[in-house]
Amino acid sequence: MNPADSAAVSRTPEARTGGSAGEPGGQGRPARVRIASAPVSFGVYTTEGAPIAPDDMLAIMRAAGYDGTDSGPIGYLGTGAELADRLARHGLGLAGGWVDLRYGDAPGFAEDLAALEAALDVFAGVPVDDPGFAPRPTLACPPNPARFARPGAPVDRELQLTPEEWPGFAARVREAAARCRDRGLEPVFHPHLGTDVETEEEVERLLDLTDVSLCLDTGHLWLAGGDPVAAIGRWAGRIRQVHVKDASRDTLARVRAAGGDLGEAVRRGAFPPLGAGDLDIGAVARALERAGYEGWVVVEQDVPATGRDPELVAADQVANRERLARTITNR
Repeated sequence: MNPADSAAVSRTPEARTGGSAGEPGGQGRPARVRIASAPVSFGVYTTEGAPIAPDDMLAIMRAAGYDGTDSGPIGYLGTGAELADRLARHGLGLAGGWVDLRYGDAPGFAEDLAALEAALDVFAGVPVDDPGFAPRPTLACPPNPARFARPGAPVDRELQLTPEEWPGFAARVREAAARCRDRGLEPVFHPHLGTDVETEEEVERLLDLTDVSLCLDTGHLWLAGGDPVAAIGRWAGRIRQVHVKDASRDTLARVRAAGGDLGEAVRRGAFPPLGAGDLDIGAVARALERAGYEGWVVVEQDVPATGRDPELVAADQVANRERLARTITNR
């Protein structure tokens, strides 16, 4: 990525870029961030059969200098007092956690709301030393099977939401966001490969139709054909969390050419350690500083749940923390 691209001037409406009162962000202020890791970086995708015990993982994070962690699958780190005590023992905060809901399916969405409320119970029960670093409920779509099978760019237009589907989809996103805010938590929506919101165009449509904040995932946006550095300039006032991960378009292209899906792309290393893929991580950090981003920066590396040496996985996450820390000057 060319750092010069990050000089792009915002061309979006004021309603898209203006931050809400009391929220981190806004143009021209020095960045104040904390760096978190995530269980996904250790291959943890489910609460059962995780490749590493929670306390072992958190000890690695803390020794590497991370300030916090994403929750991973709800319950993996515990809930209630168990979660709060575990985080306190390791000296880590909670950056947030993933909750997917079926926004494109009204009955399915209604069924999923119970899981959202359960997740919000978990997040709201974690003590916070600074409201700017409260956990962010990370709203997302579940995988769309057809798009999961052909992730990233170019996207098959026939698999995208239709103009008729978008209003209902957006209304349910707004409802989920309102439920989070009713609990005193500011949600972020996470565009993700293999789902109904993947490309820059789809993100723009979501931002136009809702007031939901955004979780910018640099790796997923890059593989969906986007430019994360330019996107920071356009969406600065809506970005309330950042997932920094590297990515390789060549790897994804090879996987797609061979008929592989998103799971195969992860296994083949489409998300390598920071600095080993296509992204200029320094340019991302500079763009965040120019935008005045404040809040959690979660270092992620989507890795397979099995088949990798646990010591090498841990070493990658230590190196990822060191590399990102060198690029962020205002902490």
